[in-house]
Amino acid sequence: MPAGLPHTGAETNDVVQFFTTQQNTVGLASALAPIAWVLATLFGAGAVSVLWRSDLEQGTAWSLVGFAGVIMQNITFTGVMATRLALASTTPQDSSTIAGLWALHNALFIFNGTFLALAMTGLSISGRRAGLIRRWHSGIGLLAAALQFGSAVLSPLAIDDPGTVGLLGLVGWLIWVVWIVAYGITLIRPTSVPIQAIPNNRRTGPVESFRSDHRQADLPDGQRRHPAQQRVEPPESAQA
Repeated sequence: MPAGLPHTGAETNDVVQFFTTQQNTVGLASALAPIAWVLATLFGAGAVSVLWRSDLEQGTAWSLVGFAGVIMQNITFTGVMATRLALASTTPQDSSTIAGLWALHNALFIFNGTFLALAMTGLSISGRRAGLIRRWHSGIGLLAAALQFGSAVLSPLAIDDPGTVGLLGLVGWLIWVVWIVAYGITLIRPTSVPIQAIPNNRRTGPVESFRSDHRQADLPDGQRRHPAQQRVEPPESAQA
């Protein structure tokens, strides 16, 4: 945007002028994009690793919904960056080709809001239910998701003349920036209660055995029983 990237619905002449004079800027942005996609994937995977146990306990999979949105957003924005590179490689004389590529760019850019909305919805709901994020954080995530999804649904109106629809997408994107920065800080901050995984094989047998071993660790040798046994017998003095 500081370089003067044309907005959605811009005239073809403005598009031609930008992409024929700002090849270096487009190239730099394209070189940085893969780094952003890798970091976004790590962010989504990190969120799932923290939230998955809570989702299992509640019988939901909202964190996976959010992670799917992150992955699909990366894929869609790959198309956006590819069309920008193609536009920067097209000569000014190919105005019809530039117009077609720019229309494709705008459509992909607007539809990308669908997957941003999916990411914010899934991770906001899962994070709130798990107690990882605060109510206001979840609230702005769902608000931004609604704005982004509304912009994507109204995409036919936004391609030629964005107007109010484009404003919805812009506000939703700005809130998304605040949301993801706050979520990232939440994930990397130190926690006072470390999370320890419990072995979980078929049904509950191994889990009960694991817990039983820990309970028996504090018992005298004469009171310890094999893990397969269901309970620990009290000493004879206690039975008397």
